[in-house]
Amino acid sequence: MTFLVSVWEPPGKSGGLASRSGPQDRALGDSGPASGGGSGRRRGGPGGGLWLAGGGEAGGRGPSPWRGLRNPPKGGRRRRGGPRRGRRAGGGRFLGPRVQGAVPSARPSARRHCRSQPSRQSRGPRGCRGPNPRMLPCASCLPGSLLLWALLLLLLGSASPQDSEEPDSYTECTDGYEWDPDSQHCRDVNECLTIPEACKGEMKCINHYGGYLCLPRSAAVINDLHGEGPPPPVPPAQHPNPCPPGYEPDDQESCVDVDECAQALHDCRPSQDCHNLPGSYQCTCPDGYRKIGPECVDIDECRYRYCQHRCVNLPGSFRCQCEPGFQLGPNNRSCVDVNECDMGAPCEQRCFNSYGTFLCRCHQGYELHRDGFSCSDIDECSYSSYLCQYRCVNEPGRFSCHCPQGYQLLATRLCQDIDECESGAHQCSEAQTCVNFHGGYRCVDTNRCVEPYVQVSDNRCLCPASNPLCREQPSSIVHRYMTITSERSVPADVFQIQATSVYPGAYNAFQIRAGNSQGDFYIRQINNVSAMLVLARPVTGPREYVLDLEMVTMNSLMSYRASSVLRLTVFVGAYTF
Repeated sequence: MTFLVSVWEPPGKSGGLASRSGPQDRALGDSGPASGGGSGRRRGGPGGGLWLAGGGEAGGRGPSPWRGLRNPPKGGRRRRGGPRRGRRAGGGRFLGPRVQGAVPSARPSARRHCRSQPSRQSRGPRGCRGPNPRMLPCASCLPGSLLLWALLLLLLGSASPQDSEEPDSYTECTDGYEWDPDSQHCRDVNECLTIPEACKGEMKCINHYGGYLCLPRSAAVINDLHGEGPPPPVPPAQHPNPCPPGYEPDDQESCVDVDECAQALHDCRPSQDCHNLPGSYQCTCPDGYRKIGPECVDIDECRYRYCQHRCVNLPGSFRCQCEPGFQLGPNNRSCVDVNECDMGAPCEQRCFNSYGTFLCRCHQGYELHRDGFSCSDIDECSYSSYLCQYRCVNEPGRFSCHCPQGYQLLATRLCQDIDECESGAHQCSEAQTCVNFHGGYRCVDTNRCVEPYVQVSDNRCLCPASNPLCREQPSSIVHRYMTITSERSVPADVFQIQATSVYPGAYNAFQIRAGNSQGDFYIRQINNVSAMLVLARPVTGPREYVLDLEMVTMNSLMSYRASSVLRLTVFVGAYTF
């Protein structure tokens, strides 16, 4: 809530005292009715009394400016001795004219007159009053003897000077004022300075003539510059100033400007700045403040949205702030993005700047930690067992596939058998033949023929018909080698047998003569001249089979029966590849 207070100066700025001039007393201020119901006139000026808007009646007719004030001006100072004077409205004191030996009248002046009504003291002819000290005698109302006495008194009064009235002696001022011996006037007491903590809490103290007010700090005090009232009494100057107002003479009798600001002769508010001018001064508000009434109030610049992001209002100024990830631009109002990556962002591996923030990223094979800055290695091998054909080995930021001995890595994941026989990585002698299989090789003798068989060519042994031991044996044995992977799906065709010569009218039959005791293989005859060796069930390596695949040729017309054997060595690898 804001209080609106008007400044008003009561009659008699220096305490409203009645002064004396000459033998008769004179009331200070304008002459007016002596009754208590009169009204004073207002006068504006710096430091005047306080006029609260909406004043009421005080002591009679006319508005009073003192309702609601703590100590309205008393209009005078107390005195000792002397007759009582009447009081005029507004606080001034009226001293009526005095005649020697007479009683003071209630009116400011008295005229000689004759009343038609008889007096209480004595009645003369025509009902006129008798001698009255307050009245001058009238010739038509007095008898002859009394008329002589009156004339005698007049002569004596004009011949001898009147006894001078004993002047009043003033010793103290009314409440709220104190005697100023220099100006010989009562001056107001500034209770806001003399009373410690005159106003409590958030109230501010405002001095006025004869008292003070405690108002909220938001209350504005307005000077009533257009008020009417008697001007304050000006004490006589001890040393007349020959210079214009605002100047004073120096040692060379030249008029120099008076720095009211430096000499504290100004009436600027504490919230205002005093600027000295030639012959005067000026009260202005500092930057960032504006004048509301007589006070300087801070301007809330944040209301005008000067800042792009955030605004902090300060006394007489403001400060712009930016959100995290931004910094103030050259104009101290707009915000520009901060490249945190160039300023040492805490990213462990990779940093990407974005508008108002930044992002941390990791190299391939790493994942971002929960803190958003550090990176942790990804164990790719734990995600799947199919990354590598044989074995997956996790490494920082990556993984690698390894193959068993006898294999080499094909691309990045697969394992391929190393053909040591073809690459020359074997250790077979000249009398041996290198036979490669999955994961290794075997050195076999070039001549594998056993009596009664004789070698007729590479890998072929023949049993001569002339040798009696050959009658119950196959006529020939051919040595062959093959390799298969472990855990191969079944049934699987693994080897095809085919007759090299065909005789008219002959019938060929194919069978496994030896080496299939577990029944892992069987023969499926395709036609009269060929058959297929089939893997009947999965086998696990490393393992080696030596199968004698026999072809029996029969001719029923000629009662002919002969056989030949293909001795097949099957190497089963240790792995599925």
